[in-house]
Amino acid sequence: MSPEILTAFFVGLFGSFHCIGMCGPIAIALPIPNSNNLSFVTGRLLYNLGRITTYSFLGAVFGLLGSRLVISGFQQSLSIALGVAIVIAVLIPRGYKTKISQHKLVQKITLPLKSGISDLFKRGTFSSMFLIGLLNGFLPCGLVYVALAGAIASGDAISGTTVMILFGLGTVPTMFAATIFGKFININIRRKITKAVPVFALVLGLLFILRGMGLGIPYISPKISAQVVNQSNLDCH
Repeated sequence: MSPEILTAFFVGLFGSFHCIGMCGPIAIALPIPNSNNLSFVTGRLLYNLGRITTYSFLGAVFGLLGSRLVISGFQQSLSIALGVAIVIAVLIPRGYKTKISQHKLVQKITLPLKSGISDLFKRGTFSSMFLIGLLNGFLPCGLVYVALAGAIASGDAISGTTVMILFGLGTVPTMFAATIFGKFININIRRKITKAVPVFALVLGLLFILRGMGLGIPYISPKISAQVVNQSNLDCH
């Protein structure tokens, strides 16, 4: 099992505190179908299921993209490039990240999604809870991008899907708790918690770089020759 798959759940689990600040307002404000406790829990579970469904779809797409690059012999270069990209993204000043999020091209993608989520809020049905999560999963999120880098580096669609499912499952405990206790979480506490997110991103970025270097470290940086042999064996069938 690749390191991307092994770490995906923990990236989601520990990085999900970042989600409280980004997607938390949506999760906290979710309506309650039929106004009872069972509906409350069911609606929140459907919302999270919608997010994971989107993540798994994106994982399959980006995993398939990664498989094309692996077949072309760019697996090591791809891993290093993704690692460097993650490290650079973490080190970019927040002001530049804000400008990127406010770019017209980004707004053309996010505004329809937000509008669709707003319309679904008015319905207040179980199906709308799932669809809100589905659309929410497409909203720009740095943590999701980090997970998608793992999906690409995983090397195939199935592994990419697995990476994103585990990532999504990792975010569920915090996101579900946010729907219950979110109103009591101080903004300053959220900011302190989210400071840990770049640390996890840097660790994952360095892991990608080490993997691409083929230093002979089991699971972390396996030898390139072993990977080539495995690929050639696959091509013989």
